[in-house]
Amino acid sequence: MTTFDRLVPGTWNFDAAHSKVGFTVRHAGISKVHGTFDQAEAVLNVAEQVNQSRIEATIQTASVNTANADRDAHVRGEDFFDVEKFPTMTFTSTSFDLGDGEGTITGELTIKGITKTVELDTEFNGVVVDAFGMTRAGFEAQTTISRKEFGLTWNAAIEAGGVLVSDKVVITLDAAFVAPQA
Repeated sequence: MTTFDRLVPGTWNFDAAHSKVGFTVRHAGISKVHGTFDQAEAVLNVAEQVNQSRIEATIQTASVNTANADRDAHVRGEDFFDVEKFPTMTFTSTSFDLGDGEGTITGELTIKGITKTVELDTEFNGVVVDAFGMTRAGFEAQTTISRKEFGLTWNAAIEAGGVLVSDKVVITLDAAFVAPQA
């Protein structure tokens, strides 16, 4: 049995209760701020040949959560996501290259109306039937982007030199999907 044998073709729905869309950005050059987006939707369309599958995801930018209300309000504002004008960010895959369960999912990431190609280093965690008879699949993925390339350019100089918020943002995904019902 190969890694993908239990990943049946069809439309798999995102299981938001068992998934996390997160990010990390360096703050003031000395620490990292971790955050999540608490409202995300995705659909995984599994093809007969797994590497021909597609994923489409939409994230509500207003759902950003860094565990600090003042910072979250700033990040939602015009300096960063401008959620009134750009309420969502999206990802649409263009290729799957997962080999034997590890590899890359490439796709188009759109933030603030700017679309760039990104590669997600991806690990397929397998398929399992849970205690309720639901078939679930899990993936982990990570990529690093330049926030400035997506129009997220706000920054402030700090006393020791450098800037308050780094350009590099690490995006991490822990995603669970539920199989189509027969």
